[in-house]
Amino acid sequence: MRHNKAINHLGRKSGHRKALLSNMASSLILNKRINTTVAKAKALKTFVEPLCTKSKEDTTHSRRVVFSYLKDKNATAELFRTIAPKIADRPGGYLRILHTGFRQGDAAEMALIEFVDFNEAALASAPKAKKSTTRRSRAKKAEEAAPAAEAPAAE
Repeated sequence: MRHNKAINHLGRKSGHRKALLSNMASSLILNKRINTTVAKAKALKTFVEPLCTKSKEDTTHSRRVVFSYLKDKNATAELFRTIAPKIADRPGGYLRILHTGFRQGDAAEMALIEFVDFNEAALASAPKAKKSTTRRSRAKKAEEAAPAAEAPAAE
């Protein structure tokens, strides 16, 4: 039973797990998408999304907090320079996990984890904003057409 088990330990000691998540987060930030197992992708999502929220406020303190998690100067700079402006208006849900099948060697379930705002293919295929139409019944048009047709006949 997994009562009150808040995080997935990923079969590693805490130092190894922190290093793994830090390195995967840096790779994700620099490359905008990575391919990994589903368990690691879910753990990475809970690790990176608070950092993205922290990056919305560009202060020295928030940069130092993010750097303490990532331990990579280039990834921290990339997060604050390019990713933070794109996600500024998004209230959350910065990452997307797409299941891609099973790994050949050990049949581990694989997934692609990516930033939502940096997927050019999905952004290009997204439907354009349609002209909003009101939901009105057709009865008004029929009523307007009927008196207009009767008016010339009455003269």
